[in-house]
Amino acid sequence: MYDQLTQFIREKLSISGEDLDSILPYFKMLSAKKNELLVSHGELGHQLYFVEKGCLRVFFINEEGQESTRHLAFENYLAGALISFITDTTAVEYVQALEDSELLYIDRKDFFYLLEKYPVWEKFYRHYLEYAYVTNTNRLMSFITMDAKTRYENLLKERPIVVKRLPNKVVASFLNISQETLSRLKSRK
Repeated sequence: MYDQLTQFIREKLSISGEDLDSILPYFKMLSAKKNELLVSHGELGHQLYFVEKGCLRVFFINEEGQESTRHLAFENYLAGALISFITDTTAVEYVQALEDSELLYIDRKDFFYLLEKYPVWEKFYRHYLEYAYVTNTNRLMSFITMDAKTRYENLLKERPIVVKRLPNKVVASFLNISQETLSRLKSRK
């Protein structure tokens, strides 16, 4: 049940089998159907999800109703309404399963308990926060410094799974471009 999560954690830090055996049972299984919302704007986003199978999307909706995808988590990635999770406030974003998904999740209360009880878990948390910071900063920088064509080419090179598995609407939202622009870019390849 915990094989993928065990491998994911062991890739991030050196942890004893005993500590790992104590931490893993705090993660619970969850099956999510395609398009199911796990967290909605205004709800508490107190779960952190590990994707065993499928894909989760973290996104915002602006006042005009336009969606903007912040994060896509395929197999062996984490996702959640991170601001809500960290600050214990209601979510400003949505977390949605884009495919039928098999997940392991941990509640905020349990996650922070583990931080107090197992110092090694702080290293895992730091790694996750650093990854989130670098990923979000690089995405913001790409919006400021790159045109749509360059962002699309980089996505094809760095994360082709996004274009292969997800609908154009989501890919365009992730690239912060219109679906029409995405269609033009795809037709040139």
